[in-house]
Amino acid sequence: MLWIYYALLKTNTTLLITINSFGVFIETIYVGFYLFYAPKKDRIQTIKMLMLSVVGGFGAIVLVTEFLFKGVVRGQIVGWICLVFSLCVFVAPLGIVRQVIKTKSVEYMPLLLSIFLTLSAVVWFFYGLLLKDINIAIPNVLGFILGILQMVLYVIYNKKEKAILKEQKLPEKLQNHMIISIDEKNKNFPGLTEEQIIDIVKLGSLISSGKIHIASCLHDAMCASAKIENTPNNLQTVEAIN
Repeated sequence: MLWIYYALLKTNTTLLITINSFGVFIETIYVGFYLFYAPKKDRIQTIKMLMLSVVGGFGAIVLVTEFLFKGVVRGQIVGWICLVFSLCVFVAPLGIVRQVIKTKSVEYMPLLLSIFLTLSAVVWFFYGLLLKDINIAIPNVLGFILGILQMVLYVIYNKKEKAILKEQKLPEKLQNHMIISIDEKNKNFPGLTEEQIIDIVKLGSLISSGKIHIASCLHDAMCASAKIENTPNNLQTVEAIN
């Protein structure tokens, strides 16, 4: 919305208007889906943020620049504001970069997104350079650098992740088994991600509904492996072994 406003204050900025109009449309759909599926508390919080940022923030910027600044100065002020917000957009993925370095996993770093953000930064940099508009060109320099950084990290940690998985490959007799490590002291599952916990809850639901039969044996071992196999009556059995 800020870039559309900036484009309306400048000349020869048709591309800025078209691409950002499409962006507003797509982002509105994203937010709409989120509001539809989000819990009530998160939905209310998001609506408050939207009102504060879109109505309050954008509205304040338009009013202040329209009444306090005129001509070229108004365009410069709005351009600087757009520059700051664009820098924030490119800096935001640093949280994912930190997570990749910390976990040594590229699970949460989409490679295609990094590639297209980098290409987009390059194209928009040259577009701003040709227009001699630093407000368009400068943020995309940072976008290009961070995009390259993300792709380099992806290549490095993707190789490491594959190497670790290869080293930790299970013996042939334990392939297709699920390994569960139990903390005997705290009686819980250490280090589980939210997705893994959801999978365990789903498994519990299937067991409760009788769709899965459990055959278990208790031993002093710290780890057990569970294997799901098909039975003649089309049910599934989970076999617990050492």
